[in-house]
Amino acid sequence: MSSPHINYRSLAEEAASPFLEQRPSAGQGPSKTQDAKVNAAAAHLDPLGEHGLEQPLDENDTEHEGEDTPRNSGVMIHMVPETGRARWNHIEDLDSFFSRMYQYQQKHGFTVIVVDEMLQVLEFGFVVWLLAVVVHCVRFDVLFGDTPPAGGNHSKTTLSDVIYPTGKCLANFTWVTYLVVFIAAIYLGIRLLKMVYHITQYADIRRFYNSALHIEDSDLDNFTWHEVQQRIRRVQAEQHMCIDKESLTELDIYHRVLRFKNYLVALMNKQLLPVRFHIPLYGEVVSLSRGMLFNIDFILFRGPGSPFQNNWQLRDEFAVRSNQTELAQRLSKLILGVALLNLVLAPVIFIWQLIYFSFSYANILRKEPGALGLRTWSNYGRLYLRHFNELDHELDARLNRAYDYADRYLNSFSSPLAAVIAKNLLFISGGLLLLILGLGIYEEHVFQVEHLLFILAGLGAIGVVCRTLIPDENLVWCPEQLMTAILAHVHYLPSEWRQQAHTTKVRQEFSNFFQFKAGYLLSEIFSPFVTPFVLIFVFRPKAIELVRFFRTFTVSVRGVGNVCSFAQMDVRKHGNPDWQQTSEMEEMTRATAQQPQQEPQQQSLAGGKTEMSLLRFTLNNPEWQMPKEAKQFLRGVREHAVGELVQAKTSMVQENPLTNSLISFGTMGADYCSIANSVLTAQVTPQQLEISQSLRPGLGPVSGGFPVAASDFRQMLQQNLSASIGPLDSMRRLRLSRAEGRLEGPSDTLLYGLCGMDPRVGSSPLSVGVADMCLSALYLHELNQQKRQARQSRIDEADDERPGTSHWPPRPPAAPSTAAGSGSRHTVITSKAAESTPLLGSIRS
Repeated sequence: MSSPHINYRSLAEEAASPFLEQRPSAGQGPSKTQDAKVNAAAAHLDPLGEHGLEQPLDENDTEHEGEDTPRNSGVMIHMVPETGRARWNHIEDLDSFFSRMYQYQQKHGFTVIVVDEMLQVLEFGFVVWLLAVVVHCVRFDVLFGDTPPAGGNHSKTTLSDVIYPTGKCLANFTWVTYLVVFIAAIYLGIRLLKMVYHITQYADIRRFYNSALHIEDSDLDNFTWHEVQQRIRRVQAEQHMCIDKESLTELDIYHRVLRFKNYLVALMNKQLLPVRFHIPLYGEVVSLSRGMLFNIDFILFRGPGSPFQNNWQLRDEFAVRSNQTELAQRLSKLILGVALLNLVLAPVIFIWQLIYFSFSYANILRKEPGALGLRTWSNYGRLYLRHFNELDHELDARLNRAYDYADRYLNSFSSPLAAVIAKNLLFISGGLLLLILGLGIYEEHVFQVEHLLFILAGLGAIGVVCRTLIPDENLVWCPEQLMTAILAHVHYLPSEWRQQAHTTKVRQEFSNFFQFKAGYLLSEIFSPFVTPFVLIFVFRPKAIELVRFFRTFTVSVRGVGNVCSFAQMDVRKHGNPDWQQTSEMEEMTRATAQQPQQEPQQQSLAGGKTEMSLLRFTLNNPEWQMPKEAKQFLRGVREHAVGELVQAKTSMVQENPLTNSLISFGTMGADYCSIANSVLTAQVTPQQLEISQSLRPGLGPVSGGFPVAASDFRQMLQQNLSASIGPLDSMRRLRLSRAEGRLEGPSDTLLYGLCGMDPRVGSSPLSVGVADMCLSALYLHELNQQKRQARQSRIDEADDERPGTSHWPPRPPAAPSTAAGSGSRHTVITSKAAESTPLLGSIRS
C-alpha cells in the first residue's frame, strides 16, 4: 500500500504567516496516528495487529505477508485500491474545490455545466461572425429597395440578392476587420482553453460526487446543499481533505466558499466601497455595476499585487504596522493602473456589452415590451442586504420572497405631474396608433410606407411607459405595512426609515436597492466609461483605509486560513450592545465603555449585521456547534421574547416589542397570520412561566387564572390581526436543490420557544425556518428601537439636570407613531446622540 502524497508547501507558508494564532513548525508532517487513520480507512487489516500501520508496505512486504498468512486461519484481509480514495487526501486549494462543488450542485451536474460552457464560447463566436457578415457581406441598397436585384426579378428579393458571395465578402474586409478578427480569435482561443480547464476541473468534481459522496448526477436535484455539506464533513473525517484539522465544521466550509464575499459585505457595511459618487451636472449617483465588482475583486483579492497572495492567505507585509503608508501607496498605484487599463478598453467593452444586452433582451422585448418596466434587486442592494456566510441561493431565496412586497411598495408611489403628462401622451399615441391601424386594415398598402413599422413600435413603447406612470385607481395605500414586510425578509434597512416609509426620500433611497430593469441595463452598458473615473477619484483615495481594514479585521483560522474577522460572527468582539439582551454582554459593554477605543475603526457593524448573520446561520445550520457567546446571545433573545409573551398574556400591559413584532408579522399574509395566531393564542406553559419569573425576579409567582388580562389580550389580537389586509402570500416553495437549511427544518427556534411543538407551526418545516427568521428580524429591530429610545430618554434627562441655562431651544416632544399594522406607539429617534455608545462611538445603525 503506497502512502498518500502530501504537499506541505501550504503549511510552510502558513507557518510564516504572522496572522496565525497557532503556528506549527515548518515542515512538520502529520503524526503517525493521523497516518494510521488515513490508511485504516482504505483497508481492514487483521485484528491481531501483526502488521503495523505506521510504515507503508512495499511490494516485497506484501508478498511475504501473503505467504505467511495461514489459509485456514479464519482471518480475511481486504485490500481496497487507493485510486478512488487517495486523490482526495489533502487538497491544497480547498477554496476552489468547495466553490466548484457548490456550483456543481447549484448548476445541476456535469452535463449542464459542459453544455453551458460550450454555448458561451459559441455565443462569442456567433457575435463576431454576425458583425462581420452585417458590415461586409450585406447589400443594404438591395435590402432597403434602393437598387433592384441583379437578376432583374423586381417582384421578389432573395437572400442571394442581398448577401454577397463568400469570395466577395472576404474581399471587402479591411485591415481593421482583420485586426478585430485576429484579436477576437486570440480571445476565443483563451476562452476555449479556459473552457477545457473548467471541464476537467468539474470532471474531477463529478468523480468526487460519485465516488466519495455517493451522489449520482441523476439524483443531484434530490439533495439540498445542506445534505451535500454533511456528506463532505463525513468524507473529511475519513480521508482528511484538510490535514490541518481532524474535522470540518459548517462554518469552515462557508468560509472557504465565501471568503472574499464576506470581505465585500464588511467593506460595504464600513462604507469603503465606491457605491456613492457625484456626477457633474447630475448629482449623486448610487451604483455598483458588475464591471465595478469585477475590478474591485481583481484589485483586492485576485490580481497581482493585491493584498491576498493566494486564495487563503493575506500578504505578510500587512502584519507590519510601520509600512502602512508604503502598502497604501502600492495599493493606490494598483488602483490607478487598473483604472487606466479600463479607460483604454472602455470603447471595446462598451460595444461588447451593448451587443450582448441587445441580443439577450431583443426576443423578450418583442414579446413583452413592458419587461423593462419591471424591477430587479441591484448589485448594490444585494451586497448591502447580504448576511455574512450567506450563499448565493440563500440570498436569492430571501430576496425573492421580498420581491412582491418591494414591487408593491414602489408602485404605490406616483407623481401627479407625471401622471397627468402620461395620460395625455397615452391619449395622443393611442389616437395615432388607432388611425394607422385603421387605415392599414382598410388598405394593406399603408403598411408598406417607409419606416411605418418603426413608428408603430415607437408608439407602442410610449404607451407602455405611460401606463407605468399612471397609478392604479384600486391601489390600497399601506406603505408602512409593506415596508415592515420587506424588513422581515431583507432584515437590513436603515433605522431612519422607521415610520418614514410614506416619504419621498425613503422611496428614492429604497429604489437604489430595487431598481428598474431599464436603469440596471443602462448602468451596465455605460459602466465602462464610468468605472475608470470612479476608481481613480472615489476608490483610490480610500487606499489607506483599505489597508487598515485588512490589517485590523483579518484573523487566521486553523484549517481555513485568513478570513474576515466579522465573518466569525463573534458577538462578543464585533457585536452591538443595542442588538443584544444577555446580561453578560451588557456587563462586557459597560466594562469596555470605560476604556478608550483601541482601533480607529469601529469594532462593530451597523444595522445589527453580526447578530442577524449569526441568527440566520444557526437556523440554516442547526448542527453547527456554536461558541459559548453565540449560545448566550441566542438564549438571551429567546428567553426575553418568552418573558414578554408571558407578560402580555398575564398582565394588563399587552404592548411590548414581541407583541408588536407578532402583529406586524401576522399582517404579511395568510401563512404568517396563521403562525402568529398559533403563538398568540397558545396557553402559557410552566416552562414559559419559569423563564418569565427568572427574568423578573421581583415579581412573585403568577397565579393560574388571569381572565381580565387574557380577555383584553384576545381583543387586541382580534382588532389587529383581523384587520390585516395581507398584501401577498409569499411563503413560496423552491425546488429542493435550492432549499435553505436542512430538509427537516430547525429544531430550536424562537417560534418553538414561544408556542412549543404546535402542529400548525410544524406542519411545514421548510417554512418554519423562514418564518422564524422573519419574526426574529422584526423582534430584534423592535428591541433595538426600544433600547435607542431608552438611551435617548437618559440623555434628555441628563441634559435637563445640568446646571446653567441652555443656549439651545427646547426640544419639541417626539410625535407618537403607529407601528405597521400593530397599533403600538413608538418614538422616532433621529438625534445623532442617540446613535452613540461608549463601545461603538457614533455609528449609523
